[in-house]
Amino acid sequence: MAAKIIITCAVTGSIHTPSMSPHLPVTPAEIADAALAAAEAGAAIVHLHARNPEDGRPDQSPEAFEPFLRVIKQRSDVVVNLTTGGSPFMPIDERIRPATVWRPEVASLNMGSMNFGLFPMLRRYKEFKHDWEPQMLENSRDLVFRNSFKDIEYALRTLNETGARYEFECYDTSHLYNLHYFFTEGLVKAPLFIQTCFGLLGGIGSHPDDVMHMKRTADRLFGDNYRWSVLGAGRSQMPIAAMAAAMGGNVRVGLEDNLWGGPGRLAQSNAEQVLTVRKILEGLGLEIATPDEARQILALKGGDNVGF
Repeated sequence: MAAKIIITCAVTGSIHTPSMSPHLPVTPAEIADAALAAAEAGAAIVHLHARNPEDGRPDQSPEAFEPFLRVIKQRSDVVVNLTTGGSPFMPIDERIRPATVWRPEVASLNMGSMNFGLFPMLRRYKEFKHDWEPQMLENSRDLVFRNSFKDIEYALRTLNETGARYEFECYDTSHLYNLHYFFTEGLVKAPLFIQTCFGLLGGIGSHPDDVMHMKRTADRLFGDNYRWSVLGAGRSQMPIAAMAAAMGGNVRVGLEDNLWGGPGRLAQSNAEQVLTVRKILEGLGLEIATPDEARQILALKGGDNVGF
């Protein structure tokens, strides 16, 4: 069972803005449809953010999540993973509210403070539908995405009460050590689902040596107590997925991390990226985990025990 590969699909996120792609899901119906199509294509887990349906701005109110959560639950057995990252401009109490209310099987959790540079996208995109889009990108020049030890402990003590487990997002080596601290303190339990994240300005790069370094460090710190997954931002998405899969790792794709389906070509949907990475995995002779198999691998509480 542990040899089967879990595909996570992050369908919209808060980094990319509506002007960057007409295929980025914004409304609750679009987010639900994208998640369901990704699940149908082979994703065992869908990682979800919410947006204001009028202008696409990130919205971390629990009410914004409700419409698509209920549709997904009614129509699929896919594992739902709710963000606690929200937007890097939000404080931790705002960011954890949806997971606190809706009690998902999995919640993401960033494992350290970091610079979070989105402003280079201003060189690529010159026209925007909404004023908040270029302003958000420009403001990231002076952005520190705060995830202090106090913040992380607050999130863990709050969300542990819900029975959720975590997608621990680690953007650099120090984040693995931060997670190891909380593991030794007993605030998190094995098996840990560690998402090593590559290619975002402010975090570790996307060179193969960076991937190997993070894997070696996690192996040394956690041994058999973790399940490894990777995400590559932008053009590094599929190369890093292929490299990690060949090493037995799980993979994350989706329009949150990468808008493109190939050189100069926007991905038409999240499902397109799931199908692409699935072909890579199956071409390597690997088996894809179903949602129930992912639940077993990650020791999740089950879809009947969520709050939606």
